[in-house]
Amino acid sequence: MSKLGNLGARLHRGEVGYDFIGKRKIWYGVSILITITAIVALAVQGLNMGIEFKGGAVFTTPKASASVSQVQEYAEEASGHDAIVQELGNGSMRIQVGGLDTQQSDKVRTELAKDLNVPEDKIAAELVGPSWGEQIANKAWTGLGVFMVLVVVYLAIAFEWRMAVAALVALIHDITITVGIYSLVGFEVTVGTVIGLLTILGYSLYDTVVVFDSLKEGTKGVTKQTRWTYSEIANRSINSTLVRSVNTTVVALLPVAGLLFIGGGVLGAGMLNDISLSLFVGLAAGAYSSIFIATPLVADLKERDPAIKAMKKRVLAKRAAAAAKGESLDVDDSTDGDDGDDGFEDAAETAVVGQRASRRGRPSERRG
Repeated sequence: MSKLGNLGARLHRGEVGYDFIGKRKIWYGVSILITITAIVALAVQGLNMGIEFKGGAVFTTPKASASVSQVQEYAEEASGHDAIVQELGNGSMRIQVGGLDTQQSDKVRTELAKDLNVPEDKIAAELVGPSWGEQIANKAWTGLGVFMVLVVVYLAIAFEWRMAVAALVALIHDITITVGIYSLVGFEVTVGTVIGLLTILGYSLYDTVVVFDSLKEGTKGVTKQTRWTYSEIANRSINSTLVRSVNTTVVALLPVAGLLFIGGGVLGAGMLNDISLSLFVGLAAGAYSSIFIATPLVADLKERDPAIKAMKKRVLAKRAAAAAKGESLDVDDSTDGDDGDDGFEDAAETAVVGQRASRRGRPSERRG
């Protein structure tokens, strides 16, 4: 743990770092491939919509000696439809059968009572209409749309429009991947899934805003200096907040992983899968997109600006001139008396990577 803490401190100070921005085409390619896979899965397989969205009946039986597979077989024979059976904590069974009306539901209930050898009045039956699910879905889409608009407006005001666009792309990226995973694994989409999808938007945006805030502080008066390009400052912003983003994501993922793999997988509480899978995938995708998608995209958009382009040319020209003279140009050096931009550079270095532990200077000697 001490090594990890030391690494985080060195990343924050800029002593070490990884070139995320320089390899952005790789990250773009990976994200495009994953997104295309998710879209194809949605187009081919679709989503396994829960009974709340397609309508049907839900039966809850008392504790019986039959296994989950046997109860599923009984329900499918009685109804003529596919059935989803979940074993509850007290040993009772929850059976979902889609496409049933009241008369068919009564028939299935009677047959289940005979097969399970339990009194018919002990089996609870509940009809669910598809209109309720449609209302939930419509409200979710409305909430998602309002959220996206508010995010774009806020980020455009607090930061700038390029960051707002990059954050919006990252959010769409996260939602598409999460929904695509649901299609690939065939998990049932329920109201819990919708809640999970709306929840991950906040987590995804949090990591992105942390990096954007560091980038905003580090690029104040950026065009007045000739030490760093915009992409280099953006890369420093990612590295300086990297350990914080990773720690936040891991801490959030651990309890969600417990729900998904222990609660849903080992203990068989299938209803936990509805929300835990969307949270798990969404949290991981959100951390990925804030580092590998949102910030590199801001750098790409920003370097199309004429002022930033001109600044980049000055930076590269200065380095080329220094290289031609055989001089070593230290871009992290805090002394550069030729440009009159020391104020910016010291402030940017403090905001992005922290003050250096040691700086160049003339050593003082004691004579005695």
